[in-house]
Amino acid sequence: MKIALISPKGPLYRHRGGIFRKSLRYQPLTLTTLAALVPPELDVELALYDEGIEDVPEELDADLVGMTVITGTAKRAYELAAHYRARGKTVVLGGPHVTLIPEEATQHADAIVVGYAEDTWPELLRDFARGALKREYRQAMDFSLDRDMPFARRELFDKRHFLTQAVFEATRSCGHDCEFCIAPTAWGSKQFQKPVSWVVDDIRRVREKRILFIDLNLVADHAYARELFSALVPLKVRWFGLSTVLIAHDRELMELMARSGCRGLLVGLETITPASLGDANKRFNGSVDYRTLIADLHALGIAIQGCFVFGLDHDRLDVFDTTADFAIETGIDLPRFAIVTPFPGTPLHQRLAQQERILTRNWELYDGQHVVFEPRHMTPAELAAGHEQAWKKVYRYSAIARRLWTARTFEPLGIAANLGYRFYAHHLHRFYNCDWHLSFEGAGRRGRGADGVLATARTSARQPPAPRPLRPAP
Repeated sequence: MKIALISPKGPLYRHRGGIFRKSLRYQPLTLTTLAALVPPELDVELALYDEGIEDVPEELDADLVGMTVITGTAKRAYELAAHYRARGKTVVLGGPHVTLIPEEATQHADAIVVGYAEDTWPELLRDFARGALKREYRQAMDFSLDRDMPFARRELFDKRHFLTQAVFEATRSCGHDCEFCIAPTAWGSKQFQKPVSWVVDDIRRVREKRILFIDLNLVADHAYARELFSALVPLKVRWFGLSTVLIAHDRELMELMARSGCRGLLVGLETITPASLGDANKRFNGSVDYRTLIADLHALGIAIQGCFVFGLDHDRLDVFDTTADFAIETGIDLPRFAIVTPFPGTPLHQRLAQQERILTRNWELYDGQHVVFEPRHMTPAELAAGHEQAWKKVYRYSAIARRLWTARTFEPLGIAANLGYRFYAHHLHRFYNCDWHLSFEGAGRRGRGADGVLATARTSARQPPAPRPLRPAP
């Protein structure tokens, strides 16, 4: 049996190096994990394709094509699915978007996988091998990760395409129920945890000293976090991961985190407007003084990627400058801004739909960088412009220098990341526009666009379209 596993990409990252090119791309873990879960008795020949690093072949030598889908790549995934199904391939779709709205995804595939796939993916493949494929495979109610599992087959990707293959996962989901987050809707409010001994074995196998955890919230369960961080200490690794601001309430755990090798955290600060925390159902952030938390992490040698969202219901036009100024003054090593996005299935999407504030359901625009709803205290155009304004302000050369000097957590990667984000901040229109798409038909005749994209119709990379508010799709 021959299987092709594909990670489709939205317009931002689709094989043109992305904004950051190779320098900041880490190897995705989903496809290599699915590859490891293939039952050995099926004698499968595997091919993995990440559209962020290579074009997907027009003709695939495969019996079954599996794709992992997030909302921003759903349009592309459906396009690829139609292409391969028309050529007689069996297509299976899974991932967050499929889990959020399975009734849509099932129209584009021969089978779908809803929820986590550790149990259902092997079952699906065995069914396919005996000609008994079902339309839907759904995560069991008693699903657990507390067991030994095969390790991700990282070797199936060429490591030269990535900054690192040392990408790990100890837990899944988060435990909180923020209004805009897909995790509680898709997978519930329970965090799933892998055995710490298994995680340590995986790290030892890869034999890298700089590693990345992609968990949504490594400190959701403090007891588990202590066990994990204690086990990391003798490995002498330097690691980067994600945390909520609630780490501020456990100084002992924060110090253990630093001793275990943590050198950088992505922290969801979301907003510095107190009332807006209620909008996002993230009131627990209000229990933390951001300035103190940032200073404490810096004192422990931990860099901060601080993430903020714009467009919450209490945001007004001054929020962009105020937030950018805060990021500069506190020395956030790598500020990131996004526009609130009401992903389908989430409470936020349901609320805005009831209020008739959803402007479009073109999923390709659901990437955190387009305005797809009607803000309460500004126009869509003002939200888009303010978002861009904040990016440019914090990534001026003078702002970069001031932030990094305040932080004093100098890392070559941090400097490179700041320069990468500076480039992004000044090229938003080039990278975040969805007025073009890829197709196989005629690709050979049209050739590659200026940035390496097989384009059928698009604006010139040198003449980006003017920003404009989105209007409801016809």
